[in-house]
Amino acid sequence: MIVLVMGVSGVGKTTIGELLAGRLGWAFIDADDYHPPENVAKMAAGVALEDADRWPWLDALNRRLREERDAIVACSALKESYRRRLLAGIAEARVVYLHGDKALIAARIAARKHRYMPASLLESQFATLEPPAAALAVNVSAEPQGCAAAIIAALRLAS
Repeated sequence: MIVLVMGVSGVGKTTIGELLAGRLGWAFIDADDYHPPENVAKMAAGVALEDADRWPWLDALNRRLREERDAIVACSALKESYRRRLLAGIAEARVVYLHGDKALIAARIAARKHRYMPASLLESQFATLEPPAAALAVNVSAEPQGCAAAIIAALRLAS
């Protein structure tokens, strides 16, 4: 099974995704690692990506996910079209939508140093976000360990 952990920057995708992968003994894939240098440069300069920037990145991620049997992938996947492209051809996939209060997420971003994603892009992420209809929605106001435990229980995964 592929579990997509998605949401805006700063919501805790990597933190919670790594916890899930560790508890389940599954592979963890961070979508940020697959951005081409051009995308990284745009984001580092505070420029939001456009769909044309994302398609090759999502296609590369999809190819990587097809190599896995059980994996957790942390990816913003803000639009339904991105999620469809990312999970195309994957027989068993679940989407976990991490969400929370905008002020909480902004505070988390302000307190961290991301390798290329500036806090200034958070508004564009919220503007782009299309909350998924068919997903496990998890409010991230709880501690990451609690969120991970709730996800494992809700998806009925053995840890």
